[in-house]
Amino acid sequence: MEYKQAIIVRSDLGMSKGKIAVQVAHAAVEAVLNIINSDNSVWISWLNEWRKQGQKKIVLKVKNEKELLELYNEAIRYLLPVVLITDAGHTELPPGTRTCIAIGPAPSIEIDRLTARLKLL
Repeated sequence: MEYKQAIIVRSDLGMSKGKIAVQVAHAAVEAVLNIINSDNSVWISWLNEWRKQGQKKIVLKVKNEKELLELYNEAIRYLLPVVLITDAGHTELPPGTRTCIAIGPAPSIEIDRLTARLKLL
């Protein structure tokens, strides 16, 4: 089975490339830390397999906060590991701006069920 992590970024915020890179990094790291700190043995096994397979990631985009939150809630309903990143507001964005989510690491087929319609960033 193949595993990956999907990071989904809002495209309506006008973030610079550097800011996007930082938000994506926050999401990837936070997702892994949340799994490590969870009591979910399934998620931990997914994380371990993902690491063995080279930590595949994909970065996708949504149009706005509404789409981002819908996808976040859908991932929760499917019992997938997911994190929502909220900006601290030190640089380009107001504090509390929701910038992106990370889903997984999880089986690629499970992530694709939620993200197949999205375009690459």
